[in-house]
Amino acid sequence: MSSTAPSHLHLAVALDGTGWHPASWREPVARPRDLFTAGYWADLVAEAERGLLDFVTLEDGLGLQSSHYGEPDDRTDQVRGRLDAVLIASRIAPLTRHIGLVPTVIATHTEPFHISKAIATLDYVSTGRAGLRVQITARPHEADHFGRRTFPPISLEELRTPAGQERLTELFDEAADYVEVVRRLWDSWEDGAEIRDAATGRFIDRDKLHYIDFEGKHFSVKGPSITPRPPQGQPLVTALAHQTVPYRLVARQADIGYVTPHDAEQARAIVAEIRAEQEAAARGDELLHVFGDLVVFLDDAQAAAEDRRARLDALAGESYTSDARVFAGTPSQLADLLQELAAEGLSGFRLRPAVAGHDLPAITQGLVPELQARGAFRTAYEADTLRGLLGLPRPASRYAAATA
Repeated sequence: MSSTAPSHLHLAVALDGTGWHPASWREPVARPRDLFTAGYWADLVAEAERGLLDFVTLEDGLGLQSSHYGEPDDRTDQVRGRLDAVLIASRIAPLTRHIGLVPTVIATHTEPFHISKAIATLDYVSTGRAGLRVQITARPHEADHFGRRTFPPISLEELRTPAGQERLTELFDEAADYVEVVRRLWDSWEDGAEIRDAATGRFIDRDKLHYIDFEGKHFSVKGPSITPRPPQGQPLVTALAHQTVPYRLVARQADIGYVTPHDAEQARAIVAEIRAEQEAAARGDELLHVFGDLVVFLDDAQAAAEDRRARLDALAGESYTSDARVFAGTPSQLADLLQELAAEGLSGFRLRPAVAGHDLPAITQGLVPELQARGAFRTAYEADTLRGLLGLPRPASRYAAATA
């Protein structure tokens, strides 16, 4: 992998509630009263699109947000509750023209058939700008919402033990099968399967619909889908990964992996590991983007950003920590950091605004112009689909190749 930074970076933002800092909802710009309205999300995504960002991701979950990893908490001073990410994306899609929409879906307790047609529908509603972020859950209280499986309690410390890693491996193997089913269902209608010829009375060409006949350890799915092949053929599959087991999922099934390096050396090592796993998965010749995740506090002066972080920490009653590196500084300083990390093989970044109402506009109106001035970010959208923005070709249906 080349150690030179790509000339043009890709940029996404991760939207979650009023922002990633748990006290963000108490900021004057936060709009907590609007959080469960379509207009709130439409405004955020419109701002991201004004900044020419590649896409937004929308967080989701199967349990209430919690300050504890494996169980609910009793806190009443933080945002709790959320709207369904896929439905938010579908509501926003007609209001936008270029930006990609990537809702989070939880593979562990949902059915791949449902998600395949939901994301295919989002691709139609957005005319080719859909993706998904696949996530797993090992939390017992979330399993209890469904009543089909039981998970023993587990802490972050226990997840790092051999037994915990084995449990994670099982869930990520299930997620890989899940994505495989989703991808096959997207391909199960060939392009042009709908004839729609009123004169002859032929609406579909039955020879262009295919059973996927997937039989695996976790799923048995016959197919075909009930939704024709999405405009992109294959909407984007993305996943967040922190260690070898999820890196393997990214290498096997994703178009974009989000990773959390804290410095350039870590970035280089993570990219190397994912590339090795990609080769092992026989995908070495495919374009797989690796994006770095950062939480950002952006202000005109570094002291102002650090002061804002300290003030929010005081409101929360504890220092904010994250799986990702937390950056507090100016747009110019952040641009320096992104270019430094990109030189180690990252092709883009997914930024998590600490306060959505403050830090998202700081990204679009501060960071983006800074990167443009350096020749490191687009000055106009150059494609109409999300695959196009990311330089990913539109693949043929695997079943069309088989029948041809």
